[in-house]
Formats: sequence, structure tokens, C-alpha cells
Amino acid sequence: MSDTPLNWTRDEVASVPLRRFTARSGAVEVGFVEYDGGNRMWVWSSPLAEDAWGWGADEAGAKRGLETWLRGWLENFRPFFSAEPAGPLAPR
Repeated sequence: MSDTPLNWTRDEVASVPLRRFTARSGAVEVGFVEYDGGNRMWVWSSPLAEDAWGWGADEAGAKRGLETWLRGWLENFRPFFSAEPAGPLAPR
């Protein structure tokens, strides 16, 4: 997925690649995608919110699902980042 701002890395144990990927934005882990063999689907989740999860029929679909959720979740913070600084905080 080269058109995404996320950096995806494949997890491994003892140099054996797993069917689990970690998404990072800079140094921050923003999500995971892993294969659920029992249900035969790819599941995504995010440590940024307890109820953030979903699934996709394939790896790419689950990665897109995570990115779509992340964009919507971050949209809530747009007013904070676009607001003009109010100056230093007054002492109490």
C-alpha cells in the first residue's frame, strides 16, 4: 500500500513472518491487521480507541478499513490543530 501515509511492518517471531502487520505514523503505533484463521478474515484494530476494530476479506481490505477509521477519528481533532494559539496560559 504505497499510497498511504502509514508505515506497515510485518511482525515475526524467531525470524518467521506472521500474518500480522503493525501500522505506524512516525514512531506511534496506530493499528494492527492480523489474519483470524478460525473465521477466515483479516481483522484490524487500533490501540487509540478500545472499540476500534473491523474486518476485511483480505489483507488489503483490512488495511484500508483501518486507514478509513483512522482518518475519521483524527478528523475530530481538526479544530484543535487549526485553531489559532491563544497565547500563554494565565497563572491561577
